[in-house]
Amino acid sequence: MKQRIVYILFLIGLISFAQENPVSTVIDTTAIRIGEQIQYKISVNKTGKVIFPKLKLDSLGKVELVESFPVDTLKATYEKKYVLTSFDSGRYTIPKQQVLINNKAFFTDSLLVSVATVKVDTLKQQMFPIKAIKSEPKTFDDYKPMLWWILLILAIIATVLYFIFRKKEKKEVPIIIVAPIQEALQRLKELDEKQLLQQNKIKIYYTELTDIVRTYIEKDIYIPALESTTNELIDTINDFNESSKLGISKETIRELKEVLESADMVKFAKSKPIVEEIKAHRNLSERILQNLKPAKEIKNEVE
Repeated sequence: MKQRIVYILFLIGLISFAQENPVSTVIDTTAIRIGEQIQYKISVNKTGKVIFPKLKLDSLGKVELVESFPVDTLKATYEKKYVLTSFDSGRYTIPKQQVLINNKAFFTDSLLVSVATVKVDTLKQQMFPIKAIKSEPKTFDDYKPMLWWILLILAIIATVLYFIFRKKEKKEVPIIIVAPIQEALQRLKELDEKQLLQQNKIKIYYTELTDIVRTYIEKDIYIPALESTTNELIDTINDFNESSKLGISKETIRELKEVLESADMVKFAKSKPIVEEIKAHRNLSERILQNLKPAKEIKNEVE
């Protein structure tokens, strides 16, 4: 009777341990020959923020990582697959791997992998007599010197014909100069026509929206904006505003900072604003473009 109670308590302990550790590993085989591949998979049976490890292999460096696949999400389960191989025979231990779930560390079990050599029976290899030397067939490389001469002759003929038949009078192509503000407003209109919001391409939408605003600032106010971070750009505008009398209102600068920071949250923090917020940022961007003071007005004030 006491022995049964011990078995029952042991089973309960195993079940409790399995429930506490949501991380498990699956390997398709633990014995391969040199050069064969192993399918190694880590599964997480828990929802939340999961960070899979950069795989740590055996201490001798004999087991190699061939490929690491993206994480698969299956309902409440996350799976990460790896392909491993080895080119040295022996027995190697794949150590425990650390997986972070909601910033809490869990560990997989270690695994032992056996790598065997490929046996070659040289006694059963059939021997063949040495074959006579045969002439190789002509290939494309044999005609390359002749091809270069043909191309040179054709180039000379084409050059002569060009100078003979070219028109004496060349039509001048008119250069259309578009004001930066008109260009920016036209790009806003084209952005609306792409219907990126209807396609749920929020990140691309904010990237193009902020690029329109930054390009206008760089072209018309001569402030480097495309390669600057949001904080760097706002600080630069404030400095120029004080030193060069740009005349940009604090409200416009505040609105510009709001649009750029919202775009940064979408692009880098995977924020997902609602449609009303996105449309508000679009209209706010147009108002910012209208309120920014053109550079030519600054020149007039200096003169």
